[in-house]
Order: sequence, then structure tokens, then C-alpha cells
Amino acid sequence: MDVQQEQQGQQINIELSEELADGAYANLAIITHSFAEFVIDFVNIMPNTPKAKVKSRIVMTPQHAKRLMRALVENVKRFEAQNGTIKEQEQVNIPFNFGTPTAQA
Repeated sequence: MDVQQEQQGQQINIELSEELADGAYANLAIITHSFAEFVIDFVNIMPNTPKAKVKSRIVMTPQHAKRLMRALVENVKRFEAQNGTIKEQEQVNIPFNFGTPTAQA
């Protein structure tokens, strides 16, 4: 599958391989950062299982992280305009720590 995007007057072909096209399910994002980069680990935690594996890790610059945040906010607004407000569940306490400051999404 190819996706084309206009960027500053140029066309970019973005390829999506068959092995990545199905995606990986995650119900937890663990976000850490340094002065130079943001690291987002996507995890799938199963109920009553004491261990979980990172399904995908994305590393990006702070500038790209901010662009991602803006894109997510805009897309959530569009989704809610079409489908109604997304109801948030109670905060779930994760019973493990990776030893670094984290934010959860």
C-alpha cells in the first residue's frame, strides 16, 4: 500500500509493507524523554498477567513529538464531532516501573 502526501509542494510516497499493515494492538503508551528525544513505547497489557512486552517503540525529536500531539488533538476533536465524546475510564495503576519518569496515555 502506498500513501501519498503533499509536503511543501513536493509529493512523498510512503510505503506500508504487508507485515506492518495489520498494525500492533497496544492499550498503554509509556512516554519518556531526554533533552534531545521522546521515546514512546507501545505495550499490550493483558488482565491478570504480571508481564507485558513492548509491541513497538518510536523515537522522535521534541519538535516531532509536539507535531504528533497537535495531530492527535485535532483527530480526537474530529472523531468526537462525528461519533460523540470519548468516555475516559478510571486511571489504571500499572504495577511496575521502568525506573524512569513516565507519562501514560
